[in-house]
Amino acid sequence: MTKNRQPAETLRAMVARAFGPAQVVDDGFEELGLGWFNVAYRVRLASGTSVVLKIAPPAGVDVLTYERGMLRTEVAALRLVAERTAVPVPRVLAVDESRDLCDADYFFMEFIEGETLSTLDAEVRPALQSELGTLNRALNEVRGPGFGPLLAPSSHIWREVFTGIVDDVLANGERRSVDLGMPYARLRDLLADHAHSLDEVTEPRFVEWDLWDGNALVSDGGIVGIIDHERALWGDPLMESGFAALVLPGTLGDATAFADGYGIGPLTPTQLVRRRLYTLHLLLVMTIETVYREHESPAQYAFSRAALAEVIEGF
Repeated sequence: MTKNRQPAETLRAMVARAFGPAQVVDDGFEELGLGWFNVAYRVRLASGTSVVLKIAPPAGVDVLTYERGMLRTEVAALRLVAERTAVPVPRVLAVDESRDLCDADYFFMEFIEGETLSTLDAEVRPALQSELGTLNRALNEVRGPGFGPLLAPSSHIWREVFTGIVDDVLANGERRSVDLGMPYARLRDLLADHAHSLDEVTEPRFVEWDLWDGNALVSDGGIVGIIDHERALWGDPLMESGFAALVLPGTLGDATAFADGYGIGPLTPTQLVRRRLYTLHLLLVMTIETVYREHESPAQYAFSRAALAEVIEGF
């Protein structure tokens, strides 16, 4: 529902505006199947160079609260990472927020050749997951002016920001009557009972949040690019998705190699509670978004709802 596919005529106009009419190739567009939110195309220019075009969802599509304006967040995140770290990310080439060629923002970025880490054979993945942990730590070294959205940090109190993030997701679920298998009031009470664990976090850091194996591009045995930065925020590094399996090993994979590469030791009791809250939030998003996206397959909903029940049992 969120993929804002455009006719060839519009795509050609976008390329002409960004790179000039001489760079337009009539059949130079291929939709990239990866990604669950913005539509993305590989675009071949007349020069022979390939670039990537990403287009935000149609203006009238109902999205989760935190998903509003995510394309602008991604552009800002790409520029920030390029300026303040050595982590490999695509270069932003052109941005158009005028909405006169289509009903949404779009941008072009560098195309990076590579396979996603998630598609590689199991025996080579641990070393790359360790490398991913190292790169994620470098991202988290970037300090921010406050906690909250990357483009509009709203507070110096992480407890206030994170509980607000979760409450937004719960409100989204209630608005569409998403069945979580338990009362929404129970989840709000659980968050309130353990929110004190968030008070340890006092310094806003750049958090990628969606840096899983599918967003790491690999070539010649190493990670050559990190993609999909649209969910970045200023928060607690322990919120990173690479740590999710620390509280649900097996169900959410194995975090050992990622944690080793990151350089994090065993979590303290308070950190474990905090990480469990972050995993709870992740699973709420994964469950509720299936209704907003109108998934045809029930697989993600069934998995996420079962994992949600499992993480709650651990509190």
